[in-house]
Amino acid sequence: MSDPTAVLKEHKPQHEYFIAIDSDGCAFDTMEIKQKECFIPNIIKHWELQPISKYARAAAEFVNLYSKWRGENRFPALVRTFDLLADWDKVKQRGFRLPEVPNLRRWIKTETKLGNPALEAYCKEHDEPDMHRTLKWSKAVNATVADIVDKGLPPFPFVRESLEKAKQHADLLVCSQTPTEALVREWQEQDLAKYVFAIAGQEMGTKAQHIAYASEGRYEKKNMLMIGDAYGDLKAARANGAFFYPINPGDEETSWQRLYEEALDKFFAGAYTEEYEAGLLKEFERYLPEVPPWKR
Repeated sequence: MSDPTAVLKEHKPQHEYFIAIDSDGCAFDTMEIKQKECFIPNIIKHWELQPISKYARAAAEFVNLYSKWRGENRFPALVRTFDLLADWDKVKQRGFRLPEVPNLRRWIKTETKLGNPALEAYCKEHDEPDMHRTLKWSKAVNATVADIVDKGLPPFPFVRESLEKAKQHADLLVCSQTPTEALVREWQEQDLAKYVFAIAGQEMGTKAQHIAYASEGRYEKKNMLMIGDAYGDLKAARANGAFFYPINPGDEETSWQRLYEEALDKFFAGAYTEEYEAGLLKEFERYLPEVPPWKR
């Protein structure tokens, strides 16, 4: 079986600068519709959370859209949603028993490629109800996304202009925890795939691994940038010594316009300093709290 990461590991730089870009909720306005119309209804259905659907929806939206865990891989995000619900006093008052997923918790800690292919392979070797249920849920999510979301949603304003500007000086990589097949389809539909040398999804590892595979020993750290809308993107940048440019959730248009008109020029001029980045991060942190609203 061919190695899906080969396209990253064998990448040969064409420029001295490297830029990794997240997709869902960052380049494309797909996070809200995917979570609210695809992920969350399937969580409620497949995990039988109908008696606490109101709270399940609120917890899942907080984890996946409005917290520091925004953009987290679907499997740890699912477990985190269960944990938030288990700790919510109103859920406790109803005496509702949350699903127990001991094998899923263990798998998340040991598996490096958290996607359906790895989960399917695991389920073929193990007869564990929580894992088979997780796979059924995850496949249902993908089917719902294909049915509802894949209708040619355009990128945010200033994304195309920013990619056009960046490709003059940098090698660009899509770096995401979305399934690769969906990413390729979205980027090709919008004629954006031509700007990037590769499109890396969840099957190729973590975002930090994507960047490492494609950049290690090939670029100076000061010439590397990650563009993202979540703390996971910041973490991936830090793991590789790269700079980070935040796309603020809920104010994406302004963030992309600033990247196009100001930040890219600073980056290519060697003026994207730690001080400049710190100012952007201070603003970014206000958009993604750690404590859910029902506990504030």
